[in-house]
Amino acid sequence: MSDEGLSRLDRQVAFLNEACRLKSVLRGTTLCDGSRYENSAEHSWHLTLYALVLADHAGPEVEIDCVIKMLILHDLVEIDAGDNPIFGDFDQAAVAAQEQRAADRIFGLLPDDLRDELRAIWEEFEAAESPSAQFAKSLVRFQPPMQNLVSGGGSWTDYDVSEGQIAERVGSKIAIGAPGLWDYARGQISGFFRAQAAKNR
Repeated sequence: MSDEGLSRLDRQVAFLNEACRLKSVLRGTTLCDGSRYENSAEHSWHLTLYALVLADHAGPEVEIDCVIKMLILHDLVEIDAGDNPIFGDFDQAAVAAQEQRAADRIFGLLPDDLRDELRAIWEEFEAAESPSAQFAKSLVRFQPPMQNLVSGGGSWTDYDVSEGQIAERVGSKIAIGAPGLWDYARGQISGFFRAQAAKNR
């Protein structure tokens, strides 16, 4: 059936059914208990909770309801593009192009007004220029270290990551939208690496 033959509700449900596929996209970060790798849908849900709970770390111009929308939508493109761990080796330009094609397809399932509204939210997040997008991006980078700390290293161990690499690739991004969260994370991360070094002496 062509799009012309679909009702508004048909298209809304088609999008929601497609979004279910995000539950099958595995990430490089484990659950806090280390029992298995999380999927991207779990990650997105967890981040919306981070936004609610850590809203007091947002700047005065941040709109938390907008941040929550960004976080629930931000990884939908991974249905087509997959997850690319921050410490992995991949072509960023190629991934960005793939994610744009994925956004065209996935948001294109929606009725035109919703397609444009949700795509604009996703694009705002990707651009990371507004205060809300910068805070959302900070949370995206803050959550995995918190899980790695409690799971005993998680993806840091998998990718043989140094404290300096975390500061460069993760810390710099957290600090843009939530400097207080990076101050906290930096202290926790330093403590973790000191403890690991002591174990290996």
